[in-house]
Amino acid sequence: MRRAPLLFLAPALGAAALFGVPLVALVLRAPWAELGHQLESPTARDALVLSLVCSLSATAISFALGVPLAWLLARTDFTGQRLVRALVTLPMVLPPVVGGVALLLAFGRRGLVGEWLAALGVTLPFTTAGAVVAETFVALPFLVVSAEAGFRQIDPRLEEAAAVLGARPGFALRRVTLPLAAPALRAGAALCWARALGEFGATITFAGSFPGRTQTLPLAVYLALEHDPDAAIALSLVLLIVSVAALVALRDRWLGA
Repeated sequence: MRRAPLLFLAPALGAAALFGVPLVALVLRAPWAELGHQLESPTARDALVLSLVCSLSATAISFALGVPLAWLLARTDFTGQRLVRALVTLPMVLPPVVGGVALLLAFGRRGLVGEWLAALGVTLPFTTAGAVVAETFVALPFLVVSAEAGFRQIDPRLEEAAAVLGARPGFALRRVTLPLAAPALRAGAALCWARALGEFGATITFAGSFPGRTQTLPLAVYLALEHDPDAAIALSLVLLIVSVAALVALRDRWLGA
């Protein structure tokens, strides 16, 4: 193994400290003796349950919409493909609050589509469904990017061989393409879920922060920090544990370990 150049050593240690010190501080300052009590409070319990419901729903929707889109981007050529790919990846760099404003302008009562939905009796802003939509908006790109990369890594000759042997396109997709892309799909789903679980900006802008209805864990952390720091730290630990678990699940795909 090569030794690190001294020129790179100090900046590398600084970067590691920038990532590590805040997490160590969070763990050291955690109220371990009262952790169970903090997490058993109605606010924490409701926020945790709501976060799981919304993030899992967002992941399921992202999977249902994102996998077909990723396959189209990876396996076909169509007019406007670059524009579609740019739109898909835009939420990854777009400030979440801006995404929330865009969702309001699209799905609000007077929004571009919201007026039609309101006529049908469907209301999204400041509802649990709205929180799911906001989380899907920010998390879907992570699944699409991972799934598209997985589809691109599959040798097309394997699908061609299945077709030569008489397999119909749907059968080849189910029995050849999807199983080969399964590691990328699992990684994308895990990353998508973790991103949805930690979403804050778009959710609070589009869905608000109503306990038991739209107040997810990140929102509960933000509000608790103002009047109950111990509760905020306890809830932050839950999100930290989830993030570490997501990294463990993604280690083979993203960390190369």
